[in-house]
Amino acid sequence: MLNFSTPQNAVLSSTADSHDQQEGDARHRQKVPADADLLDAYSNAVIGVVGRVGPAVITVAGHPADGERGQGSGFVITPDGFALTNSHVVHERQRLRATTEEGDSIDARLIGDDPSTDLALIRLTARDLPHAELGDSDALQVGQLVIAMGNPFGFHSTVSTGVVSALGRAMRSQQGRLIENIVQHTAPLNPGNSGGPLVDSKSRVVGINTAIIAMAQGLGFAVPATTARWVVSELLAHGRVRRLSLA
Repeated sequence: MLNFSTPQNAVLSSTADSHDQQEGDARHRQKVPADADLLDAYSNAVIGVVGRVGPAVITVAGHPADGERGQGSGFVITPDGFALTNSHVVHERQRLRATTEEGDSIDARLIGDDPSTDLALIRLTARDLPHAELGDSDALQVGQLVIAMGNPFGFHSTVSTGVVSALGRAMRSQQGRLIENIVQHTAPLNPGNSGGPLVDSKSRVVGINTAIIAMAQGLGFAVPATTARWVVSELLAHGRVRRLSLA
């Protein structure tokens, strides 16, 4: 007579397989965070960056005594008052006024201006200031989280987030010179953001926001931090950026 009963070892094997599957499913659930956890991690990253870099962001405007109007953004890069902004924000004004995140108004002067990269170095008449660190923009990757900070339309301490959407772009400066290695990103920018920092998730400045395209949606551009570091060194050493030219 044929015996169709299941052997005992087959039952044990089936039970063991089921147990292993349950353990595997449990480990998988532990490794894959819930959507809420991912959003909390994203929020905490942005909050941390804002807390560390926000105090270094300033509003840059013409000195009231000169009757100058218009303003942009900037950020302090040394505790003794050196700060970066856009060339088109300062317009070669020698006397400037900077306003901190806390609302303090500080006199500033122009140290050097380089319209060819749309960057300018100014110095605030203050010491022991919160400052931001220039990072390595050459290490940026498309898709990386970035945070834009500044004062669009005069609204102080405004923050927007996005990702690096392209690298190695080129655009023309006001003097017609080609600015290379521009960082394209999706963090919303508006008039007044110019000169503000573009920051990575580790609170390092990877770009200086410089332009938006009128009527475009989600297109922002920043001069890379590596370019800014070179410009700062030239302006500090020589008061201008030296470039080779054909005689």
